[in-house]
Amino acid sequence: MGHGFGNLWKFRGIITYRLSPFEIRAFAGAINPGFGNTIRRILENVPYIVPPMTIAYVLYDQLEKEHERLMRKNPADYENDK
Repeated sequence: MGHGFGNLWKFRGIITYRLSPFEIRAFAGAINPGFGNTIRRILENVPYIVPPMTIAYVLYDQLEKEHERLMRKNPADYENDK
């Protein structure tokens, strides 16, 4: 056939562009500005996330403590048992 692996099909009327894998920089700029932007975005969302989660945790903790208190037996109910 004479064609390489990537050139087995002929597309008529379709323009295709390719970029060599050696020219692609997949992680270009991911560490320098990307890391700072990630931290900034997380810190911007903290006021929206932390208060509801704190309220939910405190409410859950209080409900669990109340449930444990209600599940305990009253020793006064069993004073006359032998």
